[in-house]
Amino acid sequence: MRMLKVIVAVVVLACAAVPPASAGIYADDLAKCLVASTTTRDQTDLVRWIFATAALHPGVSSIAAVTSAQRTDMARRVAELFERLLTESCRSPFAAAMQNEGNQTIEAAFQVLGQVAMRALMADPAVGKGFDEIDSFLHKEKIEAAAKATASSPATPAPAAP
Repeated sequence: MRMLKVIVAVVVLACAAVPPASAGIYADDLAKCLVASTTTRDQTDLVRWIFATAALHPGVSSIAAVTSAQRTDMARRVAELFERLLTESCRSPFAAAMQNEGNQTIEAAFQVLGQVAMRALMADPAVGKGFDEIDSFLHKEKIEAAAKATASSPATPAPAAP
């Protein structure tokens, strides 16, 4: 049970662009296997589950409509995916990694899988277009000036958030 909690926490953190955990050769082999053994559908299921779970946070729950039944279905699918990966598809690299590098192996390997899954999501043209919307609100001159400033230049304080 503890291992599953570690896997779940790692996948969520991986998708939040957390710097990767230090990985050894066994974790690298496991990560390669996890990525090679997942389909586009598996990776989409993983991202959907992360999104649905993150949508429970009070700061974003009002902008996401995920039913309890949908969340349960996503959790079931991802649990089946994790189980298949660790007990079938990647059983040997998983066992070798655990025996030689321990629990941090899971963290490092699943971070890679989460990052690959998120990259695929972000590569979608509609997602890219959505991210491009911020461009019209940026003061590019201010950003360029800040990039050219010396470290000793005073910074202008950012306005307080409403």
